[in-house]
Amino acid sequence: MPDGNVRYVYPYHVSMEGQEKVILCRDDEDYDAMVKIICVCARRKNVIVIIYAVVSNHSHVAILAECQEDADSFGEEIKRMYSMWFSRKYGRIGVMRKVDVKALLLDSDWYTRNTLAYVPRNALDNGCNISEYPWSGYRAMFSGVALNGLSARKVADMTKAERRAVMHTGDKLADVPWLVDVEGRLIPKSVCDFEYLEQAFEHDQAYFLKTIGGQNPAEMRHKLIEATRHRLTDNEFLKIAEETSRRWFSSAVDQLSSERKTRLIPYLFRTVKTTVPQLSRAFGLPREVVSHILGL
Repeated sequence: MPDGNVRYVYPYHVSMEGQEKVILCRDDEDYDAMVKIICVCARRKNVIVIIYAVVSNHSHVAILAECQEDADSFGEEIKRMYSMWFSRKYGRIGVMRKVDVKALLLDSDWYTRNTLAYVPRNALDNGCNISEYPWSGYRAMFSGVALNGLSARKVADMTKAERRAVMHTGDKLADVPWLVDVEGRLIPKSVCDFEYLEQAFEHDQAYFLKTIGGQNPAEMRHKLIEATRHRLTDNEFLKIAEETSRRWFSSAVDQLSSERKTRLIPYLFRTVKTTVPQLSRAFGLPREVVSHILGL
């Protein structure tokens, strides 16, 4: 982990969505700032960045975190820090209140692999070639380039004034392996856990590219973003609950034990926009029992 300790971690997808047509990144300086803020916030919140993509009105980051709380805190820190950048540069206060942040646990190999492929695919939203897009971690993956062979400057060697100017932070970064190129942009391979992604695709680049090319982006957006933000009908919610129950326990919801319901309910409450009454109906439990499980 960034703090030097060894922890058992889980993969999460963290998204930041500009609502009501908010444009988060207006020029290259904004894109560069967002990428660096993502990395600084990961170090602050002790999570590991696997791969990222920043486009004009949203960003996606796949991370490894010890728990949901750490993943949530990382997303909120990105929003807070970028809000300060946006306010200073454009003189606009409160714009980021319209921006929604969500961290979703990737609870299966299918979700993990498809999310790791979906993140860089967002370069297409800016009309760019995925392999050439500068604001993504895609180029770190399967690159075959040794970090010590790159002509670059170490962030760890920067003075405090340089860190503020280049990295937009006064944080001490003496222990980071990050590198910047001649233009001052972070080199993705120095900040991304490319080894985790590569092993997720069995160290097979063709498998990675095939997954990217074979995706239904509308389906992935719904699963990772839209379904977690919009209230679902009971039928829609029950379908998600059933799919998750079968992935986790190979069982229908109405066949789950009380212990398994207690494990599943908090996960659905965090990742899907639902309510205690809806959870009560779907799981056949009294509302007060659901509230107790959620600690409400």
